Amino acid sequence: MAKASEQFRQSDVTTWGIVALVMGGVAVMGANVSAIMPQGLLSGLHKTRVEGASVEQLRVQVGELREATQTLRRENTVLTERFNLGEQQSGEVVRRVGALEVSLPQIMESYVMASGPRIDPSSTAAITADPATVFEADGGSVLVRQQPLLPMQAPASSQPLPAPIGDTAVTTLASPSGYGIAVGPAVAAEQAPNAWRDYSMKLGPLLFGLAPRLAEESSGDDMRIIAGPITQLAEATALCERLERISVACMPVPYTGTPLDY
Repeated sequence: MAKASEQFRQSDVTTWGIVALVMGGVAVMGANVSAIMPQGLLSGLHKTRVEGASVEQLRVQVGELREATQTLRRENTVLTERFNLGEQQSGEVVRRVGALEVSLPQIMESYVMASGPRIDPSSTAAITADPATVFEADGGSVLVRQQPLLPMQAPASSQPLPAPIGDTAVTTLASPSGYGIAVGPAVAAEQAPNAWRDYSMKLGPLLFGLAPRLAEESSGDDMRIIAGPITQLAEATALCERLERISVACMPVPYTGTPLDY
């Protein structure tokens, strides 16, 4: 009897090990492939011949629907082009009719004026020399008489028209010293220099070239700081608008008062 070491050789173990590994890999791949495959694939493989034929019919019908959709798209494109062409033709007809409506009356009028006597606009074909027409109505009769309209005449005036008014020059009252701007509220006379220095630092270039003066306030003992001179009232108004945008009280006034020593 042979020994156990002689019955199993190293090559036999290697061969069977490789076979076992291959079979295990096939089993793992089969499990993964079954999970990846669509659910309807296995059920489709188990369908009968009749059921399989119905699936093929659905595929054919889907193909026919695709062809029908493409045909409808082509027909829709053709109809759209025809509609656009019809709109262009309609616009051309409207343009030509409008041109005829404008040109035909002018042509007819020029032809009549050149070939025949002039037409009196005050006479019409509906007004003839026939006597008045009487129509019977409920409670009496109605008399209808047709006659041309009277020409329009200017109403007679019993008083003569006044003489035309000549051109009058508009004079603008201007201050002899020009205009200025009253900056800020009224302040005491001793506080005016400090107030002007504050305005100069705050406003900067807006007050460049303007000299301050002190003018008496109409009400009270305080004084108003007036910066100037400014030649035009419009310039003073525009400068006040710019100062009011930055919350500084301002008003165009005549450039009067005593010079401020600051």
